[in-house]
Amino acid sequence: MNRRMGRVNGLLREELSQLILRELKDPRVASFVSITEVDTAPDLDTAKVYVSVMAPAEEQADVMKGLRSAEGFLKASLRTRIQLRKIPTLTFELDATMERGADLLKLIDQVIESDSANQERSV
Repeated sequence: MNRRMGRVNGLLREELSQLILRELKDPRVASFVSITEVDTAPDLDTAKVYVSVMAPAEEQADVMKGLRSAEGFLKASLRTRIQLRKIPTLTFELDATMERGADLLKLIDQVIESDSANQERSV
């Protein structure tokens, strides 16, 4: 990715975060939503927006439905907020890397606990 696309992705991520937090009124979209990454095509035709949702799976599905239904509103709002030749079509994708990271941390903690318990028994 070149420097310009990096700046475009960062700008879109920042503006979308603010729009979702402050202007989106859909009750399905909770405040536990964070945009982890935006990947825009070089021709600015499409942008994949990766979203992390800290909620149970059922609520995650509702949040994603809410975001997908708000795509038109978000694109129109971006058009008034940023100066780009073309505002990309937004596609929201669930990003589960934070959840996987939390699961890995739990596993590491379990291994440390069992290892320390084994060491205490052997002493």
